[in-house]
Amino acid sequence: MNTKKSRPMVAGALAGAVNGLFGAGGGMVLVPLLISYVGLEDKLAFSTAISIILPLSIVSIVVYWLNGTFPLSQAWPYLIGGLAGGLLGGICFRKVSANFLHKALGLFILWGGIKLLI
Repeated sequence: MNTKKSRPMVAGALAGAVNGLFGAGGGMVLVPLLISYVGLEDKLAFSTAISIILPLSIVSIVVYWLNGTFPLSQAWPYLIGGLAGGLLGGICFRKVSANFLHKALGLFILWGGIKLLI
Protein backbone atom coordinates (compact mmCIF):
# COMPACT_ATOMS: atom_id res chain seq x y z
CA MET A 1 0.00 0.00 0.00
CA ASN A 2 1.26 3.48 -0.88
CA THR A 3 2.45 5.21 2.30
CA LYS A 4 1.07 8.61 1.27
CA LYS A 5 -2.34 7.10 0.51
CA SER A 6 -2.42 5.11 3.75
CA ARG A 7 -1.80 8.14 5.98
CA PRO A 8 -5.48 9.19 6.14
CA MET A 9 -6.43 5.65 7.15
CA VAL A 10 -3.76 5.58 9.86
CA ALA A 11 -4.88 8.98 11.18
CA GLY A 12 -8.51 7.82 11.17
CA ALA A 13 -7.62 4.58 12.93
CA LEU A 14 -5.75 6.44 15.67
CA ALA A 15 -8.62 8.90 16.13
CA GLY A 16 -11.13 6.05 16.24
CA ALA A 17 -9.09 4.15 18.80
CA VAL A 18 -8.78 7.21 21.04
CA ASN A 19 -12.48 8.01 20.65
CA GLY A 20 -13.54 4.45 21.40
CA LEU A 21 -11.15 3.92 24.29
CA PHE A 22 -11.69 7.20 26.11
CA GLY A 23 -15.19 8.08 24.90
CA ALA A 24 -13.86 11.38 23.54
CA GLY A 25 -10.73 13.03 22.26
CA GLY A 26 -10.63 11.62 18.75
CA GLY A 27 -10.84 15.11 17.26
CA MET A 28 -8.06 16.41 19.47
CA VAL A 29 -5.80 13.68 18.12
CA LEU A 30 -7.11 13.92 14.58
CA VAL A 31 -6.58 17.65 13.93
CA PRO A 32 -2.80 17.58 14.57
CA LEU A 33 -2.50 14.32 12.61
CA LEU A 34 -4.38 15.75 9.63
CA ILE A 35 -2.12 18.80 9.58
CA SER A 36 1.31 17.30 10.28
CA TYR A 37 0.97 13.67 9.13
CA VAL A 38 -1.57 13.88 6.30
CA GLY A 39 -0.66 17.41 5.13
CA LEU A 40 -4.05 19.13 5.09
CA GLU A 41 -4.34 22.89 5.40
CA ASP A 42 -5.26 24.06 8.90
CA LYS A 43 -8.91 25.03 8.49
CA LEU A 44 -9.56 22.05 6.23
CA ALA A 45 -8.12 19.79 8.93
CA PHE A 46 -10.46 21.25 11.56
CA SER A 47 -13.55 20.88 9.38
CA THR A 48 -12.51 17.42 8.19
CA ALA A 49 -12.08 16.29 11.80
CA ILE A 50 -15.66 17.37 12.55
CA SER A 51 -16.99 15.30 9.64
CA ILE A 52 -15.00 12.26 10.76
CA ILE A 53 -15.87 12.43 14.46
CA LEU A 54 -19.63 11.95 13.97
CA PRO A 55 -19.32 8.48 12.36
CA LEU A 56 -16.61 7.51 14.86
CA SER A 57 -18.86 8.58 17.72
CA ILE A 58 -21.77 6.60 16.31
CA VAL A 59 -19.58 3.48 16.17
CA SER A 60 -18.47 4.10 19.76
CA ILE A 61 -22.09 4.59 20.88
CA VAL A 62 -23.09 1.26 19.32
CA VAL A 63 -20.20 -0.55 21.01
CA TYR A 64 -20.95 1.06 24.40
CA TRP A 65 -24.66 0.27 23.98
CA LEU A 66 -23.95 -3.37 23.12
CA ASN A 67 -21.76 -3.59 26.23
CA GLY A 68 -24.56 -2.08 28.35
CA THR A 69 -22.53 1.01 29.25
CA PHE A 70 -24.39 3.75 27.34
CA PRO A 71 -26.38 5.96 29.76
CA LEU A 72 -28.72 7.69 27.30
CA SER A 73 -30.92 9.09 30.07
CA GLN A 74 -27.92 10.88 31.56
CA ALA A 75 -26.65 12.06 28.18
CA TRP A 76 -29.70 14.11 27.09
CA PRO A 77 -28.75 17.40 28.80
CA TYR A 78 -25.29 17.22 27.25
CA LEU A 79 -26.73 16.44 23.83
CA ILE A 80 -29.01 19.48 23.95
CA GLY A 81 -26.18 21.74 25.09
CA GLY A 82 -23.83 20.18 22.57
CA LEU A 83 -26.23 20.89 19.71
CA ALA A 84 -26.43 24.55 20.71
CA GLY A 85 -22.66 24.79 21.15
CA GLY A 86 -22.01 23.02 17.85
CA LEU A 87 -24.28 25.43 16.02
CA LEU A 88 -22.59 28.44 17.60
CA GLY A 89 -19.12 27.03 16.93
CA GLY A 90 -19.99 26.29 13.30
CA ILE A 91 -21.20 29.84 12.80
CA CYS A 92 -18.03 31.27 14.39
CA PHE A 93 -15.70 28.94 12.43
CA ARG A 94 -15.56 31.14 9.32
CA LYS A 95 -14.84 34.23 11.39
CA VAL A 96 -11.81 33.00 13.33
CA SER A 97 -8.27 32.49 12.10
CA ALA A 98 -6.46 29.18 11.91
CA ASN A 99 -3.97 30.60 14.42
CA PHE A 100 -6.79 31.15 16.94
CA LEU A 101 -8.10 27.62 16.33
CA HIS A 102 -4.65 26.14 17.00
CA LYS A 103 -4.21 28.08 20.22
CA ALA A 104 -7.74 27.35 21.45
CA LEU A 105 -7.40 23.62 20.73
CA GLY A 106 -4.00 23.58 22.42
CA LEU A 107 -5.45 25.28 25.50
CA PHE A 108 -8.36 22.82 25.64
CA ILE A 109 -5.99 19.87 25.40
CA LEU A 110 -3.70 21.37 28.05
CA TRP A 111 -6.61 22.19 30.38
CA GLY A 112 -8.12 18.73 29.95
CA GLY A 113 -4.78 17.05 30.57
CA ILE A 114 -4.16 19.06 33.73
CA LYS A 115 -7.67 18.32 35.03
CA LEU A 116 -7.14 14.60 34.46
CA LEU A 117 -3.77 14.62 36.22
CA ILE A 118 -4.95 16.55 39.29
